[in-house]
Amino acid sequence: MLAYFIARKAAGKYPSPLTSPVFLSTVIVIAVLLLLNIPYKKYEPASEIMTYFLGPATVALAVPLYRQRKVISAYAVPALTGLVAGIVSTIISAVFIAYLLNLSDLILVSLTIKSITIPVASEVARIIGADSILVAAFVMITGMLGAMTGPSLMNIMKIRDPFSRGLAIGTIAHGIGTAEAAREGELQGAVSGAAMGMAAIITSLFLPLILPVFL
Repeated sequence: MLAYFIARKAAGKYPSPLTSPVFLSTVIVIAVLLLLNIPYKKYEPASEIMTYFLGPATVALAVPLYRQRKVISAYAVPALTGLVAGIVSTIISAVFIAYLLNLSDLILVSLTIKSITIPVASEVARIIGADSILVAAFVMITGMLGAMTGPSLMNIMKIRDPFSRGLAIGTIAHGIGTAEAAREGELQGAVSGAAMGMAAIITSLFLPLILPVFL
């Protein structure tokens, strides 16, 4: 928590993809463990406490979602269209990367669920025959990159609308991206949280049906 607090302060003073709180706090924790020669097994109980609070933190996303329910309802149809387009894009990009790098079918399958939140991705991994360790790694890397680069890329592309920014980050970068979107504003966080949940549901329902086409 101290690492995240320091990272948030640094992000506020020196805004940059490299000072993204999730990324920078991760770097700080790893550096402290290495410097103090603390093995992961000793650190693991502390991480379990943080993992426990992930559930309440996720539920807490319902608060801004409720407050912004009228705005979200007003843009439901275009938002759902954009959400589906984003999901399809993430799956196709995963398949393209796998073909381009001549990766195995196991890695290809594991890549296709890189943009959905870990609890759901773990369950989908069992259904589609993906490697759970690879899936966890891909999901974390995708979320981290999305949180680090997503806001800057949207700034470059002059995407200023808070609804659109939240939708894009939540669709691609799940919970880690949602944490970053919530820093921008309540609407961005609420839309990102809704997009994260819907992306997980839609992907888990339809991916097992269409995945055999790519194998």
